[in-house]
Amino acid sequence: MTHATTGWHVPEDDLRAYARGDLEPPALWSADTHLTACAACRAVLAGAFDPVALDAGWERLDAELDAPRPGLLESLLVRLGFADHTARLLAATPALRRSWLGAVLAVLLLTAAVAADRGGAGSPTLFLALAPLLPLAGVALSYGPGPDPTYEMAVVAPLHGFRLLMIRTVAVLVAALGLNGLATLTLPGYGLRALAWLLPALALTATALALTARLGPVLAPSLVGGGWVVLLLVAHAARAEDADAPLAPFTAAGQGASAAVAALAAGLLVLLRDRFDVDRSRDV
Repeated sequence: MTHATTGWHVPEDDLRAYARGDLEPPALWSADTHLTACAACRAVLAGAFDPVALDAGWERLDAELDAPRPGLLESLLVRLGFADHTARLLAATPALRRSWLGAVLAVLLLTAAVAADRGGAGSPTLFLALAPLLPLAGVALSYGPGPDPTYEMAVVAPLHGFRLLMIRTVAVLVAALGLNGLATLTLPGYGLRALAWLLPALALTATALALTARLGPVLAPSLVGGGWVVLLLVAHAARAEDADAPLAPFTAAGQGASAAVAALAAGLLVLLRDRFDVDRSRDV
């Protein structure tokens, strides 16, 4: 169907499909946009449209026009140069929500208060044991069909799976490590010993990400977190009679091992990066 007065118009076959609700994108989007400005096509459509279906079509169009404005974080990311779809996927990360971050901060401060109550004696073992698990949990919540409510949107977004994972991981790590750092400031009596959580945190997170390519975004961090707890229990059992001596992961040798594990896991993650796109394609 064409009209000389206004140029291109929606073909009649497309209008009939639109009336039945059978018109598929991108032709659907084109028809929606054209109908807002073309009285001639609306008149043709009115003759082919059931009134109930017509109301439903306009409600869909109104919903698009009245879509909620981007939140503060999303707007900030767009201003920083992120693409709209990237900013939306990043802002929707569950582990960046205020409720999650507030809970993490509360747990950290409570644990730090318990350690500080010892007056600087020995090592803040409980704090050092817990702090590496929180970034790991945050990353586990940032990717995958189970924990991520926007996963379907992420699957069809113009992003490689590995890139999306890295964008969210960096954002979560910055937030989680920042909160860990704030909690560490409440332990001045321990000096640099209070920072012994940093390398284990990076090692656990990198290992979980590398295993995610094979085991999935839930099982991988669960196994890594469980392995960390078992390691601490073994180290505690093997510790000498000095109850205030640091556990093996928080000694100089343990810190070196954590750095090595983090580096190896990061290298493995890069080698397996294409698997994230393969896994996402199965969900489409």
